[in-house]
Amino acid sequence: MSECQTYTLGNGLRIIRMPSLSPVVYCGFAIDAGTRDEDDGEEGMAHFVEHLIFKGTEKRKAWHILNRMENVGGDLNAFTNKEETVVYSAFLKEHFQRAFELLADIVFHSVFPQREIDREVEVVLDEIRSYEDSPSELIYDEFEGMLFQGHPLGRNILGRQERLKEFRTEDVLRFVRRYYCPANMVFFLKGDISLDRIVRCAERYLAGIPSGRVVLKRECPLAYVPLRRRVARDTHQSHVMMGCRAYHAHDERRTGLFLLNNILGGPGMNSRLNVALRERRGLVYNVESCLMSYTDAGVFCIYFGTEHEHAERCMSLVRSELKKLRERKLTTLQLSAAKKQLIGQIGVASDNFENEALDMGKAFLHYGRFDSRQVLFERIGRLDASGLLEVANELFADDNLSVLVYD
Repeated sequence: MSECQTYTLGNGLRIIRMPSLSPVVYCGFAIDAGTRDEDDGEEGMAHFVEHLIFKGTEKRKAWHILNRMENVGGDLNAFTNKEETVVYSAFLKEHFQRAFELLADIVFHSVFPQREIDREVEVVLDEIRSYEDSPSELIYDEFEGMLFQGHPLGRNILGRQERLKEFRTEDVLRFVRRYYCPANMVFFLKGDISLDRIVRCAERYLAGIPSGRVVLKRECPLAYVPLRRRVARDTHQSHVMMGCRAYHAHDERRTGLFLLNNILGGPGMNSRLNVALRERRGLVYNVESCLMSYTDAGVFCIYFGTEHEHAERCMSLVRSELKKLRERKLTTLQLSAAKKQLIGQIGVASDNFENEALDMGKAFLHYGRFDSRQVLFERIGRLDASGLLEVANELFADDNLSVLVYD
């Protein structure tokens, strides 16, 4: 893969470009503002802004925004996480200028009329209700709420229904003015568009946008205290989440945990948890583990759904698999096979250009770099069994696990 190119405009906007021979371009703005950056009383604002920027600018109505890329076969999308908001588009390369101008317009010139806010509140409320009807999704957010109790990282991205109904235009503008400025964002692009052309386009449409000065008030979470909680939700089956706080994105041990996570409950049908709970015993349809890393904290968790009478047995089996990783060092053959599998999965996943473009934008936003696949492969290759054993013993002990059960 060719090396990424970077550039910084005079107003502080950072640009990163990854070349591609594909006729399709993926590009957008990644803003360093997410759920954890909301003030008290703003719960849900970061996600709400993501919805509202499609509802009108100083020169466009919502209908014109929706049709601008659709009319040439392109897509326009956005999403919000705990630490960033991303607005992006996919299109044929001949429509690059059209896409850039539209993205710049909605990111920097949205007006947030109250009538659109009132209308969109109902859309988000319906999204919240739909989410609450899906316990297998809701449990992830509630589990993070347990791990980061009382901290902004524990907030639900969608916010609180009663607060959303109170949002006004001035509330939204206050949040946007605080974070939506060039010095607090990145423009990313993967495609067959030269860096020179990107810079010229950016200077043309963003020349009048001041840099802005953003002071992120992110505080590290308090010390982790494992919790156990059962919630009566009258679900058809038990939904269970087990896990703990893990390494932040700058911690070198995260690569080892990344590999252990894949061994335990990655996408492969041969993951240890899938074999133990589904293939051998038929107790679950789905079991998976996942790893999320923020700038100053992380989460490791295991999810499964099972019949109520099997929940305790499944939890015991999960603990047994974690115990094996704590007590038995991987053999040379096992370690080699695990590395080969993970490297292959990363290679296949990076063939998805959209995901790679989004990963690049977020990485450059938070860490000022984007590591190539080869760098990641080399990092995985250097992992050794002793280091993995240390990671397992630090994180996977029974008394370090939090547990959330929906019954």
